[in-house]
Amino acid sequence: MNPSSQFCHNPVCSVYGQVGLGNIRVFSHKEARYYCNRCGEPFAATKGTPLYRRRTAPETIALVLTLLAHGCPLQAIVVAFGYDERTVADWQRAAGGHCEQFDAHVQRLHPIDVGHAQADEISVKTVGGRLWMALAIAVPSRFWLGGVLGETRKLPLLLAIVGRIRAWARHPAILICVDGLAGYPEAVRRVFRRPVHTGKVGRPRLEPEKGWMLGQVVKEYAKRRVVSVTQRIVQGSAAAIARVLAATGGGTQINTSYIERLNATFRSVLAPLVRRGRALARMRETLQAGMYLVGCVYNFCTYHESLRLPAPKGSGRKWIERTPAMAAGITEERWEMIHLLSYPVPPAPKPAKRRRRRTEAVPAAGRRLAA
Repeated sequence: MNPSSQFCHNPVCSVYGQVGLGNIRVFSHKEARYYCNRCGEPFAATKGTPLYRRRTAPETIALVLTLLAHGCPLQAIVVAFGYDERTVADWQRAAGGHCEQFDAHVQRLHPIDVGHAQADEISVKTVGGRLWMALAIAVPSRFWLGGVLGETRKLPLLLAIVGRIRAWARHPAILICVDGLAGYPEAVRRVFRRPVHTGKVGRPRLEPEKGWMLGQVVKEYAKRRVVSVTQRIVQGSAAAIARVLAATGGGTQINTSYIERLNATFRSVLAPLVRRGRALARMRETLQAGMYLVGCVYNFCTYHESLRLPAPKGSGRKWIERTPAMAAGITEERWEMIHLLSYPVPPAPKPAKRRRRRTEAVPAAGRRLAA
């Protein structure tokens, strides 16, 4: 038990949600409980995680979710373990929501050097319709930068996924490679702006950030087959883009091969993403939970063969295996599923309150009421 990684869960406590203040003490090693010495409120070590108040052993839940995150069919888990299908689906939804909060928490604490990012969209079959899932990846570390769901493949979806790239990027000087969708240039221009604060009343003016580059891969189809591929430079120079591609190991020309490979990973483990399958997404919340569960397991729990490094001589090993989170500098070791599920995620900080504009004059009716 590690009290330094815990925080008080009591909303009325003066240090609610704050980590590292020394206010958490061990209440019971046997029952795995802590307490806050500010408000005196005890709480379980699993408070705020998908493992809280579960009757099943945490190790079993972690095993089942590991199978789900690697594409094992839900029906096979039900038959093998004997659990009710609704119970397993509830575990998946709870774990996916936890992973979404964990992803936002890590993004606030550890922005990374993206360098070169790629984004793409996947069509998802639903009951009576279709959804679009947009994904993004940082090419140097193969780190999944997040995903968003949308009703249409239009500007709001593109703004959301480009916003995920900008939120993870430590600085705006990055190369973004996308497909030939016409809305991407406008989405990147809108997102890569920063406010200029002058101290005056009103919304600050937005000015474009410097250093970002955008390339598109335009494919032409004939009878559902690709007949030609054109690389288009939207922002930046050919020499600058070539330097970034060489520095990040992203190939010799503008491409979307890395995000296409990530799409294949998601298609292999999420049944509604299969191109010619019969599985349908029935609830958007379930699809969102599955996406974040697979993405966080991919980032923190899975070694990536292209990220391994030669081991030093005399170590008895040939390679040093790394996960995308290790390559991005977020963590130093591979996480187990039980560690991911039991990680206490502090609540997100509340947004700052907007200052109201001062009124120049009080109306006559108001002056009479005040008198």
